[in-house]
Amino acid sequence: MLNYIPHFKRVKWLIVALIMPFIVGCREHTKEQPGAAGQKAMTVGGVILQPRVLENNILATGNVIANEEVELRTEVPGRIVAINFDEGTHVNKGTLLLKIDDRELDARLKKLQVDEKQAKDDLYRKEKLLELKAVSQEEYDKAFNTHGIALAEIELIRTQISKTEIYAPFSGQIGLRQVSPGGFISSSTLVARLQQTDPVKIDFAIPEKYRGKVKKGTLIKFRVEGNDNSFTGHVYAIEPKIDPATRNISIRAICPNPTGSLIPGSFAKVDIVLDKIPDALVIPSEAIIPQMNGEKVLVCRNGRATSQVIGTGIRTERDVEVTSGLKPGDTIITTGLLQLREDASVKIRLPK
Repeated sequence: MLNYIPHFKRVKWLIVALIMPFIVGCREHTKEQPGAAGQKAMTVGGVILQPRVLENNILATGNVIANEEVELRTEVPGRIVAINFDEGTHVNKGTLLLKIDDRELDARLKKLQVDEKQAKDDLYRKEKLLELKAVSQEEYDKAFNTHGIALAEIELIRTQISKTEIYAPFSGQIGLRQVSPGGFISSSTLVARLQQTDPVKIDFAIPEKYRGKVKKGTLIKFRVEGNDNSFTGHVYAIEPKIDPATRNISIRAICPNPTGSLIPGSFAKVDIVLDKIPDALVIPSEAIIPQMNGEKVLVCRNGRATSQVIGTGIRTERDVEVTSGLKPGDTIITTGLLQLREDASVKIRLPK
């Protein structure tokens, strides 16, 4: 029994000697891990909220069309005797563009003018004789009608002669001519196209749910292929009926085109401004954290990340309007959201 006790003490001290390094190591490791209050600040991106103008836009596609456009065709068949325009040039309203041979009509007109003079003289004689009771009322009425018919036939021929001439119905740019002098044309023959390109119109369509947002005067911005400039116009006409096949509503806008840089037929990418808020609070969409019952963001307050539930409004391609939960001057954390936890120490890196 006396020998057993010293042996037990030796075993005890041996166990202590074996586990002591682990105890010391654990204490040292614990000292190296600071508590929450001593965490190293994590550098994250952020923005400071400032009120700014926010536009609520929707995108659509459309086409540029001429303000006025017409296909020049003759109303009567005949042979071309004169072409008075150069292709691709500007012409003024009322300019004579093309003349068709009217010699036959002119001859008929002269004959009718002679007939009308004879009918007029006969009417004058019958009128004097009627006063003397030398002719009956019936004979006078017949002479009166004959003269009236002669006048109507002259007016008809003059109208047909006027149709042998094609005048510019408005000022604009005339295109390529499809006929030549001496050629025979009919009403189905295209002479050329005339377009008025200042201003131009933009046709596009939007979903029916936005019908109440778009009205006459609504601002639009658009771009066309092959041109880096952005153009501005405004809505001036809206189709009163929604297309049942596409559930879209057709809209037409107008835009000045003094330089002719907008060409009819061009494909247009249209940006429609639905609303304009002058003092909106806007945050990047990537700063928003979805929740089961809403959305939140992380706000930097006193150097620490704090969750804040927000209400949102208009959403654009990159930004979201904040309607509640934040105020001007708040610093919103935009990066490192997955690594941060509540009350974590942060250092904000603002965008340059």
